Amino acid sequence: MSKRVVLRLSGADTHKFLNDLVTNDLAGMVGGLVYAALLTPQGKYLFDFFLTHDKDDVLLDVAASRAPALTQRLSMYKLRADVTIADSGLHVHRGLGDVPAGGHADPRHDALGWRMYVDTPQTDDTVDWDAIRVEHCIPEAEAELIADGSYILESGFERLNGVDFRKGCYVGQEVTARMKHKTELRKGLATVVVDGTAPLGTDILADGKVAGTLYTQAAGKGIAYLRFDRAKGKMTAGDATVTLA
Repeated sequence: MSKRVVLRLSGADTHKFLNDLVTNDLAGMVGGLVYAALLTPQGKYLFDFFLTHDKDDVLLDVAASRAPALTQRLSMYKLRADVTIADSGLHVHRGLGDVPAGGHADPRHDALGWRMYVDTPQTDDTVDWDAIRVEHCIPEAEAELIADGSYILESGFERLNGVDFRKGCYVGQEVTARMKHKTELRKGLATVVVDGTAPLGTDILADGKVAGTLYTQAAGKGIAYLRFDRAKGKMTAGDATVTLA
């Protein structure tokens, strides 16, 4: 399971500051976790994270490897807003089954169980989170989600409750809305059946042409980024055979 950092954002302007930047509506925090992304002005993915209230503050749960760059980006946008960004010192605890007191259901998919923010680390190595992600085509930062490369609609953010098309403006909103309403997606993530294994990022070939890229694999399946017009029949990724699930 990937390591996470929980940032604490506090100050009178925190809610408006974040809501003007991210892809989802923070009003959803009333009911638990909000899953959202921060994009480039050109509409490309930079960071994805979970947001929730902690009294008057907002907790932001992000991949540890991306936390310094996110803090820097948020500080750049902050200007004179009354917002303070700090490491909360909290740890992410995850599990399956009934949501415990103090926990929140993962908003992306029911199969992902719940998340809780606790003072001391708690480890549970019994769940194969990658297998769950692959089965339900759920991307992750620095695997399927490529900073300054991925588009969130090609990455399934609408299906994963990570974008709100009614909330109004946010960074990258115009490009995202145009992809939603004016174009048909010709590329995107999909679950594939994989016979064999291949390194993360291996090209998928169909009839000698590049049809996509193979990413996380588990239990005989994988998440692939595909050109849908080429992704047909049996394909190859290195020594592995790949077919659409």
